[in-house]
Amino acid sequence: MAGTLASLGVTVHRPTDVAPQTGSVRTPAWSASVVPPLNIRDNTLIVGDEIIETSPMIRSRYFETQLLKPVFQEYFRRGARWSVMPRPLMTDASFDLSYARSSTAGGPMEPIEDPQPSRYDVGHEMLFDAAQCLRLGRDIVANVSTRNHELGVDWLERHLEGRFRIHRVHKLSDSHIDSMVLALRPGTLLCRSEAVLDYLPEPLRKWDVIVPPAPESYNFPQYEDDDLILTSRYIDLNVLSVSPDTVLVNEACPELMRELERHGFTVVPVRHRHRRLFGGGFHCFTLDTVRDGGLEDYLV
Repeated sequence: MAGTLASLGVTVHRPTDVAPQTGSVRTPAWSASVVPPLNIRDNTLIVGDEIIETSPMIRSRYFETQLLKPVFQEYFRRGARWSVMPRPLMTDASFDLSYARSSTAGGPMEPIEDPQPSRYDVGHEMLFDAAQCLRLGRDIVANVSTRNHELGVDWLERHLEGRFRIHRVHKLSDSHIDSMVLALRPGTLLCRSEAVLDYLPEPLRKWDVIVPPAPESYNFPQYEDDDLILTSRYIDLNVLSVSPDTVLVNEACPELMRELERHGFTVVPVRHRHRRLFGGGFHCFTLDTVRDGGLEDYLV
């Protein structure tokens, strides 16, 4: 994928690898295994000239943005703003489990079966991923499904007051929305279904909407019963717009490629067979840091 982006004139930066000997991290309240930064869009929101590290919802991802620090540091030296949303304590009591308990989807949240009290409890905390946001110029559409999300959006509104407008949508998904709705270019949305429009702000309902055919099951590898499947079969809607007319699409999804071509897009196919195990698609794997109508910078 990095090679494909570079061939399109994009400057590509890479995160630091997780050291092989790194097994777990520990805070006063818990310990967790360390995971590599595969889906780097999840925990960082780029708004204008500002980098915002958001509050993670999974303990194993608590220090994930540390692996992006060399890149962020260079942007800061070049004049970028750099903020960090308050880091949660993440005790069992921090999580609003109401959505996970009422939905079969579950969502990317710490799996807490039997919450236990802790001396560090402060009640529900802000736990909010950047991938819950759809950025449209000076407007940000933010998905809210739990009290944790509400607190995170409260912080964003106060932090960005006067610079960006936040539009809340409620329970469009468990949290991340980039396999539900994506802006391919100004005036054009890619949506999982027409029903998605009912959740969006009124101005977006007037945009052109592309709803691709349902994915065919044969496009996905078969796994063992005990394999951890992290995404739905709609994960291939998680495409990446490189420019207003060029979109990176998983080559395993021919129906989607044909539909985008029918609407005038140039489709660049990239192979990614095991996206359901990786827990993300091309939009998740990338973090566009500079978009000015010319060449773009990407973290991948």
